[in-house]
Amino acid sequence: MGEIRKTYSVEFKQKAVQMYLHKGMGYKSVAKELGITHKSVQRWVKYFQEEGIQGLEEKRGKAKGPLKGRPRTREQSVEAELHRLRAENEYLKKLWALQRGEIKGGSKPSK
Repeated sequence: MGEIRKTYSVEFKQKAVQMYLHKGMGYKSVAKELGITHKSVQRWVKYFQEEGIQGLEEKRGKAKGPLKGRPRTREQSVEAELHRLRAENEYLKKLWALQRGEIKGGSKPSK
């Protein structure tokens, strides 16, 4: 299995970014002082410069679009569920009729 990454608060990330941008410290010295990797500091500075404070928020586990992520487990509305159930009932009625041989085109079970 994959390695579990540690998450940091926005305030912690902001502190690291401020140390780099305003105190003139390098990536490695900021990382050493805070006990993190210099790659994390680089990534946070890049995100902060591109998106501001919102770039430092946790992105893992959030869907990026309306059709991404896990499918919904509940219907969006009662009308949609009713429509689905009616269609399901009609399908089952036709299937049972085919199995009993009531509809032409269906094959009768052999005896």
